[in-house]
Amino acid sequence: MLKNNLLSMCYALLLLLVTTDAMAIADGAQQDTLTVKLKQSQSSISFNVTLPSSYQQQPSKQYVVLFDFHPRSHAYLAGMHDWMSHNSGWPWLETIIVTAPDGNEVLGNMKKAAIEVEGDTQLLDFMQQQLLPAINNKYRSNGFNIFSGFTGNAGLGLYMLINRPELFNAYFIASPVLSQDFAYVLQDAPRKLAAMKGKSRFLLMSTSDSGYEQGQLASFAQMEAILKTHATDRLDYRIKRFDGTYYMTQPVLATAYGIELLFDDYHTPLAPTSGIAMQGAQAIVDYYQQLSTQKYGFEVSPVSSLIKLAQLQTEQDPQQGLQTYLFAVKQSPQSATAHDAIAAAYGELKQYDMAIKHQQLALDNTQHPFWIKHYTDSIEQFSQLQRGDD
Repeated sequence: MLKNNLLSMCYALLLLLVTTDAMAIADGAQQDTLTVKLKQSQSSISFNVTLPSSYQQQPSKQYVVLFDFHPRSHAYLAGMHDWMSHNSGWPWLETIIVTAPDGNEVLGNMKKAAIEVEGDTQLLDFMQQQLLPAINNKYRSNGFNIFSGFTGNAGLGLYMLINRPELFNAYFIASPVLSQDFAYVLQDAPRKLAAMKGKSRFLLMSTSDSGYEQGQLASFAQMEAILKTHATDRLDYRIKRFDGTYYMTQPVLATAYGIELLFDDYHTPLAPTSGIAMQGAQAIVDYYQQLSTQKYGFEVSPVSSLIKLAQLQTEQDPQQGLQTYLFAVKQSPQSATAHDAIAAAYGELKQYDMAIKHQQLALDNTQHPFWIKHYTDSIEQFSQLQRGDD
C-alpha cells in the first residue's frame, strides 16, 4: 500500500512538472537572477531565483528561503512549491527558491575542494559570507533557510550541517553520497554532531533500495548509526526509506516529506489533551513563543491550539471555554480565526450582539474571498437570530 501511494504521488507530481514551463512555474511567480561577485576576484556566480506569487502583492511579507545546488532542481522545486503553498501556505510556507547555475567553474571548484581537501572551507565561507547575505540583502527573507540536495549535493548538505550548522535551519538530504571519505563527513560527524550548539536544526535524510543506491546503503547506515549515537537535542533528525521507488524520484519524495515533517508543528495544533495544553492557555502560549524563537525565528501563532483547548473546555463548562476564547483574542487581536471562534461561542450562548461584533472583526481581518463570504453570511445569520429573540 505504501509503495502504491508513493508511486501515485510521484506520478502526479511529475505530470505537473512536465506539463509546466520551467520559466513559468506559477501564475504571478517572478523569475529573477541573483549575481554574486566573488571577493578578491573578478568572477561572479549567477543564481536562479523564483519569488512566490504573493511577493509583489504583499510588500511587507517576509519569506522562507530554500537553496539547492543542482540547476535542474529549480523546475520541480518551484512547481512543487507553487502547488503545496497556494492553499494559504499549507503545508509549504511560501518560499523563495534559489538554485545554482549549470556548469559554473568557480562554484564547481569550491565544491570539489570541499569533497577532496580535508579542512577546506572555501565553500562554507562563500555560503556564509557571500551567498546567504546576498539573498537576504536583495530579497525579503525571514532568516529561515532550507538546504535541499540529492546524491553528491546531499553529501555536501551533510558536510555543511556538521561543519556550519548555522547556515541552514533545515536540511533535506536525499540519497547522499558518503562513501570513499566524501567530504570527510563520516570521519568528522561523530565529534562535530556531539558538539553542536545553538538553535535546533532539522534534518531529513532519506534513501531507497534502488539499484543506483546500493553502493551507498552501507555508508547511509553508518551515518544513521552516527546520528543515533552522537546527535544532541540540537538536531531534530528523521530517517526515511522510500524502498520500492525509483532513483530519480528520490528528491521529489524527500522534498514533499521534508516539508510536511518540518512544518508540522507550525500547521498542526496541539491536541487539547496533550501535556502542554492540559497545563492551560498560558502554557500553550509559552510553547509557541519557544517554537518561534528557538526553531523558526519568526512568529508561530498559538491561536489554533487555544481554540482547540477552548472547544474541549466548552463541552464541560461553556464559561471556562469562553475565557480561553477571550484569551486567544487578546493574544492575537488581528486574527480572523480567533474572532470567528469566539463569535461562534457567543452565538451558542445566545449573546448575539457579541457574536456579531467579533464576526465583524473577523471580516475586517481577512482578504480571502471564501472567508469574506463565510463571515458575511454568519453576521447575517446572527442578526436574524437576534431579531428572532427580540
